[in-house]
Amino acid sequence: MEFQEFNFHPVIAAGIKEAGYTTPTPIQQQSIPTVMQGRDVMGLAQTGTGKTAAFVLPILNRLIDSPGGHVRALVVAPTRELAEQIHESFVTLGKSTRLKSVTVYGGVNINPQIQTLINGVDIVVACPGRLLDHISQGSINLSHLEVLVLDEADQMFDMGFLPDIRKILAQIPAKRQTLLFSATMPPSINKLASDILDNPVTVQIGNTAPPVTVSHALYPVEQHLKTPLLLELLKHTDTESVLIFTRTKHRAKRLGEQLEKACYKAASLQGNLSQNRRQAALDGFRDGTFQILVATDIAARGIDVSQISHVINYDIPDTPEAYVHRIGRTGRAAKAGDAFTMVCGDDTAMVRTIEKKLGAQLERRTVEGFDYTVPAPKKDAEFARPPREPRPQRKPAAAKKSAESSINPFKIDHAANRPSGKPHNGRPLPAGGSPKAVFNSSRRGK
Repeated sequence: MEFQEFNFHPVIAAGIKEAGYTTPTPIQQQSIPTVMQGRDVMGLAQTGTGKTAAFVLPILNRLIDSPGGHVRALVVAPTRELAEQIHESFVTLGKSTRLKSVTVYGGVNINPQIQTLINGVDIVVACPGRLLDHISQGSINLSHLEVLVLDEADQMFDMGFLPDIRKILAQIPAKRQTLLFSATMPPSINKLASDILDNPVTVQIGNTAPPVTVSHALYPVEQHLKTPLLLELLKHTDTESVLIFTRTKHRAKRLGEQLEKACYKAASLQGNLSQNRRQAALDGFRDGTFQILVATDIAARGIDVSQISHVINYDIPDTPEAYVHRIGRTGRAAKAGDAFTMVCGDDTAMVRTIEKKLGAQLERRTVEGFDYTVPAPKKDAEFARPPREPRPQRKPAAAKKSAESSINPFKIDHAANRPSGKPHNGRPLPAGGSPKAVFNSSRRGK
């Protein structure tokens, strides 16, 4: 099947050809005709399956004959990076149209967004919080809306955006076409879909497992040895582009700094960065300026980089669905990819859950020559709380009164408040096997 079989407007067809699109992906083949008929769609698909174009192209085709400067299509996404990626698709594929689109998200000055909205746009790609700001200020008019897209709905729920989504739904026309895309279908998203979709067509693509081209491996290790083991892995593994996942923003930042000190071209992508720095990190990872990107799940949602050779889970994800989503970033376009996951004793239950979902036991590996017996460092005594001094004995009342009368009430004793002082060489283990340090760690560090 070719894109020309969809019978897009000639201007849209020209944009498709200029973008280098030839054969539609499975989700595009199944979704585009239905969306062009005006039907509601529930799409289950991972990042990298082509779902963005599956709704961008039909929206452009629908709006092209009557651009009027009113907001007629709204796409809601969980992160700034994903919003920008979707916006870029509208710009690229709609290059020769007169349709105007804009991104709306927080972390940047709201005034340029207000001015652009006042000047008139046809398509808005927004994050929930900033969109509600515009709605409350009256700087956006959604009364002409025809198409609503909720992208990465499960991630928006995980980030606590579901109440915001329902507030947005209350501000838009009830008569509209609604498209909802999600990587997974937890009960919360199923409930939302049943509430907002009208007789939808369900399209499910590659939702149950990572690509078959991905090779999985677990690296059991104590929490305090994760960074040294990571450096050892990188030293002895032939990598191209590496995406590393951490559980927290602080850990992503710190690990990125440690990799830089180790002379790797690395950057971190996490929510505490300014939008300019986040975009610079993502652009640098895409164009090869950075070989390694350390990111949290939330920040990484929307990253679509086809040449990722390795995904490394520095911290195991919280759900098997998140594992599948992370691992889906590698092994694309029939290329081989590797997925390494560092696991501690506390991760045993999640490992079993992931293996159950995948229907196979994951290989356990150790790195030859790495010392797994190094003990965890003790806390620095310098920062320990100083012992309390013994409480002085209470003086007789007369003596106390005499002593107090001789104290200068304006003199502060500061001393009283001063503290006192290229090919991978991992060695496979038997199924279920583990080194001495494996699955015997103490509580995971924060």
